[in-house]
Amino acid sequence: MPIQPVDKIWMDGKLVKWEDATVHVLTHALHYGSGIFEGVRAYETKKGAAVFRLSDHIRRLFRSAKVYQIEIPFTQEELCQAVKDTVRENGLNSCYIRPLVYRGYGEMGLNPLPAPVHVTVACWPWGTYLGEEALEAGVRAKISSWKRSDHNILPPGAKATGQYINSGLAKVEALKGGYDEGIMLNMAGYVTDGPGENIFIAKDGVLYTPPFSAGCLDGITRDSIIVIAKDQGYQIVERNLSRFDLYTAEEAFYTGTAAEVVPIREIDDRAVGSNGRGPITKELQGIFFGAARGEIEKYRGWLAYVAE
Repeated sequence: MPIQPVDKIWMDGKLVKWEDATVHVLTHALHYGSGIFEGVRAYETKKGAAVFRLSDHIRRLFRSAKVYQIEIPFTQEELCQAVKDTVRENGLNSCYIRPLVYRGYGEMGLNPLPAPVHVTVACWPWGTYLGEEALEAGVRAKISSWKRSDHNILPPGAKATGQYINSGLAKVEALKGGYDEGIMLNMAGYVTDGPGENIFIAKDGVLYTPPFSAGCLDGITRDSIIVIAKDQGYQIVERNLSRFDLYTAEEAFYTGTAAEVVPIREIDDRAVGSNGRGPITKELQGIFFGAARGEIEKYRGWLAYVAE
């Protein structure tokens, strides 16, 4: 998914030219992964660009910072405004947004605490992470040989830059094997999530998804789908899922800010349901996009309009 440059990036309180948004090669985060981030989307609505669940994303950013003992030199309100300012300054009606907090130049070594903390917000046009055609046709998934990091190795609830090298191993393995995406298990053999997505399955009209204790991220899109599904009358069960559960699912789908809501049509060469987007997935996907685009009144509280 190539990055399409825009005009400005917000860096430490100022909007700078895209080409001037640089860091030193001895930046601490470049060597040790000492950063945290969020992935956020803005959608086009009748009232202009609107950022989906912005305050929830920034709140999660601060939770990640607490875990890694990073003192963010801005308030949550200031960073919410920075996101809106960056989208508006670049004149984008819809885009992907990347708030990033990282430890910068000035210190080296495994103690990150003396390194200075920097904050950036970038945005650019970006389509659905797994491809536009995947929204209907679905993707082929492979259970990865790489396990998700345990709670006592790296905290899976935090979005830290260095942690995602674990996800990268699973993603590359899936692609080189001829699949579109991976599915990761924890050290006990239960499903956690995809390399960058949460996962749901449906059986007998009930939706199942792994609990946070399994090692999955506290996904914002995951939570949105849970809320939408309950509003539609579906039962949601959060429990450990095995390979057997995946192989015998009637429907399965990924959720995530980058991926949005994408059906899984195959898992380890086994067709899921009718080998395409199932009716529950289609229903929830449609409502999710309607909510994100400001078309459903009851979910408009999830939107932060850039022009306001």
